Amino acid sequence: MKLNLYQKTALTTVIATIVLIFIGGLVRAAGAGLGCPDWPQCFGMWIPPTNVADLPPQYDASLFNPLHTWLEYINRLVGVLIGFLITLTFIFSFRYRKTDKAVTIASGFAFVLVLFQGWLGGQVVRSGLSAGMITIHMVVAMIILGVLLYAAFRAMNNRLEVTISSQTRKTFLWISGVILFLTMMQLVLGTQVREAVDVAKNILELPREAWIDTTGFLYEVHRSFSWLLVIFAIILVVYNKKLQAPSRLMKIGYVIAALIVLQIFIGVGMERLGMPGVLQVMHLVSVAILICAELLYMLITGFSQQK
Repeated sequence: MKLNLYQKTALTTVIATIVLIFIGGLVRAAGAGLGCPDWPQCFGMWIPPTNVADLPPQYDASLFNPLHTWLEYINRLVGVLIGFLITLTFIFSFRYRKTDKAVTIASGFAFVLVLFQGWLGGQVVRSGLSAGMITIHMVVAMIILGVLLYAAFRAMNNRLEVTISSQTRKTFLWISGVILFLTMMQLVLGTQVREAVDVAKNILELPREAWIDTTGFLYEVHRSFSWLLVIFAIILVVYNKKLQAPSRLMKIGYVIAALIVLQIFIGVGMERLGMPGVLQVMHLVSVAILICAELLYMLITGFSQQK
């Protein structure tokens, strides 16, 4: 059975949101967050210049970096594209308003959130990338991703249906719920660590290899939480086998465990190799995919048929 228009649009929007997180990671790793110093325009223009000579006279030429400006501008353009896709997702969701209102409500909530996210992006720029604002911006992005995934799942959950016992369902939901909670905690802590790194880089002007030393206890807590995630990932895999989880859940469980281990390796690489930009982007994108896998595991389990 082919996907309908809503299902295609919703899945495309989920993938596009992950791409936006990737581009946002590039912006952050390159230090291009203020590549456009104003909002919603960029250097007072809807299409930014490519040459310093084309800057409007009221802007300081020393603030202009073509690479940073266009990287941030592309980030904004993709954000606008996501806004259009979410709007279409909401419009197309009305076909479910009578058969499954949750699809329409979730799509509408994503629409409201993306409007808030657009406004919040402007506040992040106006604040000069102040501490805390970037964390809120990232958390909202993950919430939007989760809401979109939920809406897409509700629209096509018959394709992913499994049958498990009531007790097994409770066990799987409890373990996966703890993993999701710890992952979100890691996301917040990791963003705070990154803000401390930005201070070391942009304000203290320390060399790259010294950035992580300035984060203090935040990094220690962030690193400790990663071991908790490993423990619960092992528990999830063990219980999947012990309780004979359906093949679909078993595979997603392995993906979750693999992504958690990958996150740890990337984190160690950033610490040992002086925070290279490519690893920063990989760290951010892989956690977004990890959250999607965890949510999908919980959704399939939560909507499973009872034996």
